[in-house]
Amino acid sequence: MDIRRITTAAPVMAAGHLFDDAPQPEATERFLAAEGHHLLIGYVGGTPAGMVTGVEMTHPDKGTEMFLYELGVDAEFRGRGLGRALVEALAELAGKRGCYGMWVVTEEDNAPATATYRAAGGTAEAGQVVLTWTFG
Repeated sequence: MDIRRITTAAPVMAAGHLFDDAPQPEATERFLAAEGHHLLIGYVGGTPAGMVTGVEMTHPDKGTEMFLYELGVDAEFRGRGLGRALVEALAELAGKRGCYGMWVVTEEDNAPATATYRAAGGTAEAGQVVLTWTFG
């Protein structure tokens, strides 16, 4: 397993199957160009097998933390520890960049994601509520 930090769009487009939807070239370029935005791809035998994205978030009274935005592992490669390794790699990057912590939101019935995040050292916080706004 080879985990690489991605800084150009071509590897993202080649790993499009790992995302919920096909990556949009303009959005990909914007994401990669933004300071504090990170995309890691895990390769197995040269094949893109998993990806994780993270966004640094800074607040005046808290400092900077890493938001784990999305994790995706190809079905063929699940159950081999790739998801955990990607989360751990993002956490390591967050620490190197001075983040005080990292957080993620997932559906409470998403057992594979919850197991992956726990295996990578995450702990669930009770009593949290996620509210969303949708525009357009």
